[in-house]
Amino acid sequence: MRFLRRVREDLSAGENLELYVTALLSLTLAVLGALDVADGEVLSAAILATLALLAGSLLGSRRQVADLAAQMRARSQGEVSAQDFFSTDKPDVVQQVHGARDIRIVGVTLARTLRNLIDELEHRAVAGALVKVALIDPDTTAPAEAARRSTMPDRPEVYQNRLRPSIDLLRDLVEKPGVDGRVEVRFLPFVPAFGLVLLDPQRSHGITYVDVYSHSSASGDAVFTLRPGRDGHWYEHFHGEFERVWASGRPADSSDGFPAVPSV
Repeated sequence: MRFLRRVREDLSAGENLELYVTALLSLTLAVLGALDVADGEVLSAAILATLALLAGSLLGSRRQVADLAAQMRARSQGEVSAQDFFSTDKPDVVQQVHGARDIRIVGVTLARTLRNLIDELEHRAVAGALVKVALIDPDTTAPAEAARRSTMPDRPEVYQNRLRPSIDLLRDLVEKPGVDGRVEVRFLPFVPAFGLVLLDPQRSHGITYVDVYSHSSASGDAVFTLRPGRDGHWYEHFHGEFERVWASGRPADSSDGFPAVPSV
């Protein structure tokens, strides 16, 4: 049953088709030969065709193995192309947040990030996850600094306007029933050099996304992904960077429309 299930899965996914065709042809030829239904010339031609199909399959498999080996050698020698290393987005982040117990986010206004993740952040916080979010402080020079780095250097109000819906979403989030103080927000007096999304950073299955911010460009940011087992030193480096950025921010409090921060 397990074999038949595997065959069905392969056929549904269009995988290993040439091997199944070869096996079916071989079985058919064996049956025809045993029953003496086909003459020798037909069987010989069919056998040669089957061998040709099998050889083509083996060549394809060898090419895949060779390409994979070449990629692994390139990675070990630091020859990975930027196209393979960087991406322009975090396509799986919503699904990855879905199972996270420790979620940490740093960014400038986080307008798109929070818009995409806010429902999932609420679900995770209610389920007991810790959520930490840091973004720039609208009451400092940070919005003007962000504008100077953007394509609108003389319009800091653009960044102040972008911050408002993010702050409103966070205010609403911290007051949701069941969240119970598991969402922490901090404001940064500077523009961070990069954006971060850390998911379960202290666990073996953790993942970190790093956004490399562009300067005076509307072409979009480059994103790369770090994992603890694969990227040891740099994974720990950006984990530490989050902690340093977080320590530099001020906790959101009643003056920002958030619940008062408990005194220690």
